[in-house]
Order: sequence, then C-alpha cells, then structure tokens
Amino acid sequence: MQVKNIWNVITITTLMVTVITGFITTKFMNTYKEIYTVEIKKLQQEVVEFKKFKADHIHPHVVDVTMYQPVYPQTDRTPHITADGTRFNTNQASRYRFVALSRNLLARWGGPFKYGDYIVIEGTPNKDGIYQVRDTMNPKFKNVVDILESTNVRPYKYNNVTLYKLIIDRRDV
Repeated sequence: MQVKNIWNVITITTLMVTVITGFITTKFMNTYKEIYTVEIKKLQQEVVEFKKFKADHIHPHVVDVTMYQPVYPQTDRTPHITADGTRFNTNQASRYRFVALSRNLLARWGGPFKYGDYIVIEGTPNKDGIYQVRDTMNPKFKNVVDILESTNVRPYKYNNVTLYKLIIDRRDV
C-alpha cells in the first residue's frame, strides 16, 4: 500500500512539474516568437532593399582571368612594388590576393574600379574569391584580371569569368 501511494505521489508530482514547465516554456516561446517575428520582418525588408540596391549598383563584368608572377619581365623592374605603391614580399605573393586589372577596368582610364577596391571573381575552377585591386596591366590587354601569384604557381588562364566589385558599404559605389 505504501509503495502504491509513493508511486501515485511521484506520478502526480511529475505531471505537475511537466504541466508547469510546459506552461512556462510556452509563455517564453510566445514572447520570443513576437520578438523574432519583428526581427524577421526587418530582415526581409533589408533583403528587398538590398536587391533593389544590387540591381541598381552591381554590374557584373565578363573578363578573362590570368596570372602573373613578381619577376621581370612579367612586371617592370620593381616586381615587389605594385602600381599603387604597395610593397610586398615576392616569395609570398600568392598570399596577398592582389590583382592587376586591364586599364579599361580602372577608374584612372574611365573604368569602374579603383586601386584598393575589393573584387569578387566567380566562374573559375579554383580561383573564385575576393581579391584586392593593386596593380595595372600592360595597355595591350582589355577586360582581363591578372592574379598575382608566387613563382612556384603554374600558369593558368580562365575565360568568361564574372567580376564584381565587392560593396562593403553603400558609400563604396
């Protein structure tokens, strides 16, 4: 008889704890649901605004992507200095993720990119990513991105690659 009463007490206590916990959890979830609903609506509005902004300001460029190494005659006689004056360690050139752009892409010659801009390259088998514009290519090239690579990297070329300006802040447009 005693054992049966103890099991009844345990069962009733467990039931009460479960009901109380469920009530408290439901109350918290409803509170957070309201908070998250507001946040989701804000984020959805930001996505709509970004899509409008992107449509107005982000213009893809179709380019060829090649590579160059910091050695003469692939560069001028100062292979450790880029066109914007940046100095780098030629033994670690690939680590910097610097690029040279053909002149038609640089603002100095009427293009959309400036030295220091970050760009996104998409459409290569293994060189997609973010790079920084630091150098200028020979005037004979048009619509080409030249990735700075270390001397141990084998030459490569990719055609019909998409190039975007990475916009971190709307003032970068």
